[in-house]
Amino acid sequence: QVQLVESGGGLVQPGGSLRLSCSASGFTFSTSGMRWYRQAPGKERELVAGITWAGVTNYADSVKGRFTISRDNAKNTVYLQINNLQPDDTGAYYCNTRRGTDYWGQGTQVTVSS
Repeated sequence: QVQLVESGGGLVQPGGSLRLSCSASGFTFSTSGMRWYRQAPGKERELVAGITWAGVTNYADSVKGRFTISRDNAKNTVYLQINNLQPDDTGAYYCNTRRGTDYWGQGTQVTVSS
């Protein structure tokens, strides 16, 4: 079955960086689009970045220039590099793939605070 496991979150100061990882299994990763979503406290889950099977990327306007999504098909892993973290980036970050239905990981928490 499809499994997505996120890691790499934590508590960071404003201006810091994190690299989130999502390890995938149970499906053909190399031919699948992948996405990162985040959910801030009290807000709806929002799409922040996506990458197609061919490596084409797209980003929410609010994160362009600070977030970079990438993938390593040999490791069945998708990454989200986040630079210049700001308090508004605080939230749970979720990995997603869509194969007829949406599949989600359990999320990894990012907290930006001084």
